[in-house]
Formats: sequence, C-alpha cells, structure tokens
Amino acid sequence: MADTSDDDNPDVVLIGAGIMSATFGTVLKELEPSLRIAMFETLHDCAQESSEGWNNAGTGHAANCELNYTPQRPDGSVDIAKALEVNTEFDISRQLWAHLVKKGAIPDPRAFIHPCPHMSFVWGAENVAFLKARYAAMSAHHCYHGMEYSEDPQVIAGWAPLIIEGRAPGEPIAATRIVTGTDVDYGALTHLLVGQLAAQQGFAVHYNRKVVALDRVDDGRWAVTVEDTYDATRRTVTAKFVFIGAGGGSLPLLQASKIPEGRGYGGFPVSGIWLRCDVDAVSARHHAKVYGKAASGSPPMSVPHLDTRIIGGKRSLLFGPYAGFSSRFLKHGSLTDLFTALTPHNVVPLLDVAKDNVALTEYLVGQVLQSSDHQFATLKQFFPKALKQDWTSAVAGQRVQTIKPTGRSNPLEEGYLEFGTELVAAADNSICALLGASPGASTAAYIAVEVLEKCFADRLTPDAWLPRLKAVIPTYGIDLKQDAEACRRSRAETAPVLRIDNV
Repeated sequence: MADTSDDDNPDVVLIGAGIMSATFGTVLKELEPSLRIAMFETLHDCAQESSEGWNNAGTGHAANCELNYTPQRPDGSVDIAKALEVNTEFDISRQLWAHLVKKGAIPDPRAFIHPCPHMSFVWGAENVAFLKARYAAMSAHHCYHGMEYSEDPQVIAGWAPLIIEGRAPGEPIAATRIVTGTDVDYGALTHLLVGQLAAQQGFAVHYNRKVVALDRVDDGRWAVTVEDTYDATRRTVTAKFVFIGAGGGSLPLLQASKIPEGRGYGGFPVSGIWLRCDVDAVSARHHAKVYGKAASGSPPMSVPHLDTRIIGGKRSLLFGPYAGFSSRFLKHGSLTDLFTALTPHNVVPLLDVAKDNVALTEYLVGQVLQSSDHQFATLKQFFPKALKQDWTSAVAGQRVQTIKPTGRSNPLEEGYLEFGTELVAAADNSICALLGASPGASTAAYIAVEVLEKCFADRLTPDAWLPRLKAVIPTYGIDLKQDAEACRRSRAETAPVLRIDNV
C-alpha cells in the first residue's frame, strides 16, 4: 500500500509492520478511535520478518509444552512460575482476538488460529523423572486443567503415532498433552490486524519506508525521518509518541533515539534453520506440537519441536529449529548490523555476556558446523521413521537476544543475556522500544497492555480508557494465576468464539 495520508503530525508513529506494532495499534484504536496513527515499514508488506508464518514456530506459546519455561530445582522439584506467566499472558491475546472476532473486525478466526494439542516428549530415565515432576507441579494448578501424562507407548502413540513408530522397545519415554493448545499463523493475523486498521479513519500504513532518524524537537514531540527505499527521498513527520516494534531492527532505532534509558543495551543475533515436510501422507498423521528438551547451552528459540503447521490452508510439519549465527539483525538485514550496533556503552556488557555464556557460543558453533545428515539424525530422535526425501530445509526468522546492562550509572558495566522481551521507554514516556524474542508474538496483547501501563498511565483511568480496556480485555486487573474462576470463565468464553477446544 502506498502513502495514504498527507498528515505530517500524527499522534502516534508505529515503526515496523509486524505483529507487535499491529497489535499495539489495534489496541490504541480500540481505546481511542480518534487517534491519528502512522505505521512505517521498510519492506513491501506487513509481517515479512519474524511475524511471517514460516519464520516462526507459530505455536501459540502458552507454556504448555516448552520445557525451558519450567527449570528443575536442585531438589528435583520443578519451578513453574515462568510458565504460569506466559500461560496467562496468552489469555490476554485470546481475549483481544475474541473481541475482534465478535465485532467483525476479524471475520473468521480459522484464518489464523486452529486447535492443535501441545505435547512434551522425553526419553531416558532422568528426563522421564523430570517430566513426571513437571506434570505433578503443573497439573495441580488450575491454569493447566486437563493436562495428561503417560509413560505408556500405546497411549502416546494414540496422541502422536509418528514419535513412537520405530522406537526401540523398552526405552524409557514419557509425554504430557494438553488438547486445548493451538497453532497460530502470526503472519496471517498481522495481515488481518493491519487490514482492519487501514480501513479505519486516521490510520495510514506506509510500506517501503525506512526510518533513518529519530530526533527530539523543542515541543517534546519526535521528528521521525523516513526514507523511500526506491528513490531515497526523505520525509519527516512529528509525533507525540513513537513505538519501536521493529523486531531485530529495534535496537539500532533505540540507539538512534539517544534516550539515556537505552544506553548500554546490545543485541546478540541468532539465526535458525527448519526442516519442513509438505507431504500430505505424513502431515496427516501428526496433529500436535511436540516439544523436547533443549541441548545444554542452547537459547530458548532452539528447543527442538515437531510442529503441525497450518499456513494458507495447507497442513505441513516443521522440525527444529537448528540454531546458527549471523551478524544480521533481520532476515532481510545487513551483515554489518551487529558491528554498527556496537557503542562505547555496550561493548563491555557484550563482552561480559560472551564470557559468561561460553556454553551458548560452543552450542552455536556446533550447530553452524552440523551437516544435513547430523540435522536429520536429530529429527529421527523425534520421528524414527522419517525419510530424508520428505523434508526440505528452510531458513527461519532472525532473532536478536537482548544484552541488558545491569546498571546505568557507569558505561563500563556488566551485562546479562535477557531471553525474554524487554520494553525500554524514555523517562517522559514519549517513546518506547520493544527488544527481544520468545515468547514474543503469542504475548503481543499483553505487551501492548504493558506499553499502555508504562507510557499512557494517565489515560488508564475510569473517566478515560479504563472502561474500554476492560471491555476489550475483560480480565484486565485480575491475576489469572490466582483467580481460578476468572481463568476458567475467560477460557470458556473465548474458546467458542475462536473455534478452539476447551476442557
């Protein structure tokens, strides 16, 4: 879509046309339809980077099956606190989507979401003991009502036959299953969200427009300079508020803003490779997302999983990802991204993280050096009868793990690797950048609410946005981890609207 507005003074500028900006823009227009919003995207369409269907796992991350969210304590018990956070954050997304379906902004939820059981699967006596302890902790909590556990190969084969057929008899195995899981195509969802936004008065989306400068002007607004990627002509708009939701491109833009709160932040890019199967006879026999245990030292995005994916109406299987290293911050980015993002303030935090994450470095090097035979051998640990000719290799989206400074008083400070997402806002709340990756898209609505609380707290009042926010997200202000009845009611109400399963 070309420029659709001559307005050089929008209320809000959204940088990036992925799921995050699309979700935040949607929430803003729900709360105040009169807001004038401009969205700028470097590429020719929305959802072309990490939001694109084949660039991400698309699980509908509800922390049902991802074992990295449930670390084992030294005494053998399992900590489910992080899983509960992600699990209930996904409920916020469900409530927003259900609201949009009910009002007709999204005509058919099956355009982006499908029911798909979530499973965890392990082998080996030690891993079986871990999964059993994990099940005991999770099934006791109301958020995981309906979780099933089995060590019986026949039962597990009934859930997911491909992971059992051909497996050595007598091998200790275990699996959990939640039938209320989903498969979400965030590329399709982003297109739906941007489409309904573009149909509203006061919203303009501008493709092939790269933001090249962010400057504070005298009245406190932000001058946002954008460059046409075809003819290099430039245009500057000024906005009261800027949201930087550009995925891997957010860090350079945060640095360009020069806000003190962004000082010291860095990024570590991680690439990925999938194995993909489009053979109908194979994909028809696997209806689940099956997650295993990650290799020692691997980043969260590298947890191996055999996923059912439904994209563009076609059912396929994905396995992986196999992590790797690229100096690009975006799949369509530049090889110089990592080096141009180095500053005097983040070099030491980056080196400090490198020193403390030797295992991660070794893991990534090992993944890069893996041959296709090694990659396929990993798949066969999940799917013993897999045939190599049925699978092709595909490049996943690029992720940038956040290097977070531990303090801000000294530029030569320590840092640590933040595996989640991070919101960095100016002190006057006029600009906010979203950094990081997983669980990312699945918690986009929760992140949008976080931006509201951080930067628009003065509007979240009973005489302003609060009543409308509670209409869009009915459990706003309720802790679903603690309130079992509210959690049950929310899921019972959103499931039929989204045409997904509930127990």
